Amino acid sequence: MSLGEPINRLIDCFHVADLKDILSLLMLSVNMENKENGSLEVKNSVENGRPPDPADWAVVDVVNYFRSAGFEEQAIAFQEQEIDGKSLLLMTRSDVLTGLSLKLGPALKIYEYHVKPLQTQHLKNSS
Repeated sequence: MSLGEPINRLIDCFHVADLKDILSLLMLSVNMENKENGSLEVKNSVENGRPPDPADWAVVDVVNYFRSAGFEEQAIAFQEQEIDGKSLLLMTRSDVLTGLSLKLGPALKIYEYHVKPLQTQHLKNSS
């Protein structure tokens, strides 16, 4: 799918003052389109607006993380269950696959490509 038409509709909804935000969304769309298997590289906190350690993330940070990774629908489940960074780091595979009532495919990708790597990185940084 070409990004041109949806982007043009998006731009029509904003004023010139919002150009910086539009460009950020464009870059995010391009990055997500170029990634396979639902994974997305995590950038440093200055670029993505979240604290560097997931343990410090608020619920909104977790939700935004999954939205930016292309899991818009699934991000709602994290919001409804009030999963903050500390809770995210404590989640097991079973929690993600069954506890959030997500479809199996996205749930597997979320756990394998996002939750598990965030947990691993947090453990490395904590020791």
